[in-house]
Amino acid sequence: MKIAENIRALRREKGLTQEQLAGVLGVTTGAVYKWEAGLSQPELGMLAGIADFFDTSVDVIIGYEVRNNRPETIAERLSAYRNKKDRAGLAEADMALKKYPNNFSVVYGSASLYLVFGMETGEAPLLRRAIELLESARLLLAQNTDPRISESTLCGEMAEAWLGLGNNERAVELMKKHNVGGMYNDEIGLTLAAYSDKPEEAVPYLSEAILKGIVRLIQTVFGYVNVYFTRKDYTSVLAVIEWGRSSLDGLRNGDAVSFIDKVDATLFACSAAAHLGMKDTGAARMSLCRALELSARFDAAPSYDVASLRFVTHTRQFGVYDDLGTTALESVEKAIGGFDDPALVAMWGEVKENEGKNI
Repeated sequence: MKIAENIRALRREKGLTQEQLAGVLGVTTGAVYKWEAGLSQPELGMLAGIADFFDTSVDVIIGYEVRNNRPETIAERLSAYRNKKDRAGLAEADMALKKYPNNFSVVYGSASLYLVFGMETGEAPLLRRAIELLESARLLLAQNTDPRISESTLCGEMAEAWLGLGNNERAVELMKKHNVGGMYNDEIGLTLAAYSDKPEEAVPYLSEAILKGIVRLIQTVFGYVNVYFTRKDYTSVLAVIEWGRSSLDGLRNGDAVSFIDKVDATLFACSAAAHLGMKDTGAARMSLCRALELSARFDAAPSYDVASLRFVTHTRQFGVYDDLGTTALESVEKAIGGFDDPALVAMWGEVKENEGKNI
């Protein structure tokens, strides 16, 4: 019915009646009527004449859509198949690989598709095909323009496929070899703990995974604090701070002083700024009092010792540091100054003068 719909739409767009179009094309009004009603179709020669009159192409008249089969477009379609978990994508991947066997985007996109379905179903042929394609992608890596993809990430995906095939030793070997910056600490730790006869070997990897996770958590929370302040979304500022603080508090080892106190103090200063933004001076003052209390606690006996954290037992000389400030008090005042809020600065001065003597 596309031909009927398209002829009718083009005729109406030009403001012609069926009779007028018939006169132009040298056919009867009845012929035009039948075309638009879907009762008959113009012959090929007539289609060319119709297209010429409407200054378009025969493809447009018959409703033919030329599919974009450029490599980057194919890769986008493969990604969509993967996200929708549509196995029809496997057939398109195979066709694309025949056409573009040496294109990184197509090869990697196909590998990702095979990996997803292989891990989901446990089908060994799919997992083996994923490994094969990932190996090919490694050889084509020079074509890659996505900074999130590297040899290490490709090997991590291969390791995932080997795990799916039950070859845990091969998976761990790959992840250890390509564990850049500890990116696979958690997966190595889990695999060693759950699937090997030497679970204690997992502990250093799991400990380092926790420490790196803490650093990422802190950076993420402060990042969102800045984003939400820019939006003046003070409710979300307080929500993300609460989430961050509760996550960090779960790692405290009893009452031992740790760098978490320093982070907490700085976060309370940010909370005070948010409360002031919401015109809640009482809550802002309470947050500043907590910031002062925690900064004094940390600065009295500063500790970056990871032994003060729960679950962290082996770290292989992994240390914790931050760029918040030299001391906790400096971190708090640096945060307060960053909000450029005279009312917050004045309230902080009052809190230090009135409450500082009691700490």
